Amino acid sequence: MHLRNVEIFCDVVGLRSFSRAAAAHDVSQSSASQAVLMLEKRLGTELIDRSKRPFELTEAGEVYFDGCRKLLDSFRKIEDRVRQLRNKVVGKVRVAAIYSVGLLQMDAYARRFAALYPEAELQLEYLHPDEVYSRIRADEADLGLVSFPRDRGEICSTVWQEQPMILIVPTSHRLAAVESIRVRELDGEKYIAFTTELTIRRQVDRWLKQAKVTVDVVHEFDNVENIKSAVEIGSGVAILPEPTVRREVEAGTVAAVRLENVNWQRPLGIVHKRNAALTAAAAKFVELLQEDPETFIRNGKQPSSNGNGRASHGRKRPAGNSRRRTVSKTTR
Repeated sequence: MHLRNVEIFCDVVGLRSFSRAAAAHDVSQSSASQAVLMLEKRLGTELIDRSKRPFELTEAGEVYFDGCRKLLDSFRKIEDRVRQLRNKVVGKVRVAAIYSVGLLQMDAYARRFAALYPEAELQLEYLHPDEVYSRIRADEADLGLVSFPRDRGEICSTVWQEQPMILIVPTSHRLAAVESIRVRELDGEKYIAFTTELTIRRQVDRWLKQAKVTVDVVHEFDNVENIKSAVEIGSGVAILPEPTVRREVEAGTVAAVRLENVNWQRPLGIVHKRNAALTAAAAKFVELLQEDPETFIRNGKQPSSNGNGRASHGRKRPAGNSRRRTVSKTTR
């Protein structure tokens, strides 16, 4: 019970939320709060300063969190080694992904992982790119899924996908019925862009500059969902990775137009700590990511779990142009 409370405490701090930590452990928020209170009573000191919003760790809490995080990491590695002796894939895989990685394909991966490895648990959370790297460095995530991945210092990157970029336009737009256009035809178009601190925005700006195309940026958002919504209501056009708009194109809420004379692609990578050995469950998830999800999405061959596999999604949903987001969690 004491170890369970330590795990909950570390997730409360790592996820920066009692409610999200409770959902990750399938307990009530009250139970998560009680777990932390029991640790504080045992230690005779306050670990979390709840008077501040958001809450902050006390000095004792900082020391305890740092030590417990290392303790749990060692404990999980020992358990993983024992399980490998029995050829079992068990344990939690913590994945931090950028929101634009593609919810449809990630849902397919999560379901397949749960079906293939019912005794393992996939914890998937969608974050701002900088937060993904922060989680990896702080050992709060085993794997990160990012675009234009960095491979330097303590971060190691593995190539995952190359996603073609396409133009999406409102269904009422003059280009909605066109299959493809030359990039120069975008000159002067009202454009919905990512915010300037994101790598994908800077890369698209470079591509447009190389093509000698100037667009009229009317809105900027830090997430793909708000960009798609702005296009849907007719505010402008956008250039996005094709997998991220597949659902909207199929539903007919936006139209997709291929860019003829360029080969613009967004690279996606799998990142993790360079000197950190992956658990068996994390390694299996990396293997699974190398499969093409289109086959079981398109053909409906998604295997069903026997009910023991768990894949949880902590989805941070965009709200306006702010980075503050509410969180919902579903357990599969």
